[in-house]
Amino acid sequence: MNLLGRKKDNAQTTAGSTGADTAATTDPVSSGDSSDTGSGKTTRSERRRRKESRTTPPKGRPTPKRSESARRRGPVAPAPMTAAEARRRRKELRKSMSKEERKALRAERRAQLNERRERMMAGEEDFLLPRDKGPVRRYVRDIVDARRNVLGLFMPAALALIFVMLSVPSVEVQAAMSPAMLGLMVIMLIDAFVLGRKVNRMVDAKFPDNTETGWRLGFYAASRASQLRRMRAPRPQVERGAEIT
Repeated sequence: MNLLGRKKDNAQTTAGSTGADTAATTDPVSSGDSSDTGSGKTTRSERRRRKESRTTPPKGRPTPKRSESARRRGPVAPAPMTAAEARRRRKELRKSMSKEERKALRAERRAQLNERRERMMAGEEDFLLPRDKGPVRRYVRDIVDARRNVLGLFMPAALALIFVMLSVPSVEVQAAMSPAMLGLMVIMLIDAFVLGRKVNRMVDAKFPDNTETGWRLGFYAASRASQLRRMRAPRPQVERGAEIT
């Protein structure tokens, strides 16, 4: 439909341009191929460049297999079979390290030892010595720590008697120290016997399926009771005078 006041050629030009735009919108590939007949190579290269920009660039090499990576890393030394072999390996490792690396290794090892000792003193089962492991041994420790033991005075009393014997060069004093030392040992033996009987009686009542002998439990209790409270390992978990059931 022609508008009033417009020439026929203008109407035809407008219609032609509208049709061209519609064709370009509906079929861009065909219009690009028909209009860019002479520049077909440029169009293909642009398409290829756009396609490559949307994909991840390759690594340039295939992923190595596990056997190849292990072969490149080299053979792994087996674990040492004896303590002597472990010491020899540590010595060789120290020789191949610099001074700063050896210092850092010593600091790391010291920190690990301190952590293990702290956990052992706290009574954690995984870090206890073999003689301290088990619920029976823990129960024996609680009995000893809750009791006021005469055995704990053996070490300071013996040191005091030895100091008196060495510091006072008197025959009468040294003659009196020998019976005093003997009496102290008798008192310690009596207290150890009483403690061993008590420990075995309470352990049998709480753990009827216990397989440890009374002699071993009694000796374990007496050896712990003979130490000062602050020097016991693991640390006491109960207060002195607490009731143990």
